Amino acid sequence: MAVIHRTTVKPTKLELLTAWLPSRPWYRGAGAPQLAKAGGFRLDDPEGEVGIEFMVVTDTSGSDPVPYLVPLTYRGAPLDGAEHALVGTMEHGVLGRRWVYDACHDPVATAQLAAFLLGRAQAQDQNVSDAPDPEITASFTGEGALPTDVTAADDQDGTALTAAHGPTLRLRRVLRPAADEQDPAPQSAIGHVTGPWQLLDGTRTRGIFAVVHPDERA
Repeated sequence: MAVIHRTTVKPTKLELLTAWLPSRPWYRGAGAPQLAKAGGFRLDDPEGEVGIEFMVVTDTSGSDPVPYLVPLTYRGAPLDGAEHALVGTMEHGVLGRRWVYDACHDPVATAQLAAFLLGRAQAQDQNVSDAPDPEITASFTGEGALPTDVTAADDQDGTALTAAHGPTLRLRRVLRPAADEQDPAPQSAIGHVTGPWQLLDGTRTRGIFAVVHPDERA
């Protein structure tokens, strides 16, 4: 169970993301983002070592606000072989130095996301310790297990988590309210994760965070 500490972090998560987001192919802005926290959830590491957070942040730098899904992991030591996925480091007031990674490249996070889709893990409140978040929902209608030994690849639409065999999990990095979706969940999809986030006017909306597509390589 992840413990949420009421303390300071330097630099803040939003400061780290302000520097990192423009390097992503799915970033829609033309310059430095202006970020506001809009929502998200956590997943627990069964070993209690890695913090896993799926953040939603809204960039207000352009004429239209853009909400992004940014999964992050927080580690007490560098993750071997994941230098390319390092978002940055920060000093935590209780835990000390933390290495922050794009969670799509962290095997602990991808394993727990698969467990959540299969109903073997619960989404946790982003801000409260030991508090499940029932607003984050997952569905999986495929057969068998989801691969956990996956490779993450970014493109202009999001991030695909793929393995040598099995379904592909695609994260929607740029979020859209379900009401604005022409095809919210493709008919071929065999799973999805949905959740809410807050709009700039204080109202809440809901949309798809991730979609599972069947393996079509057979």
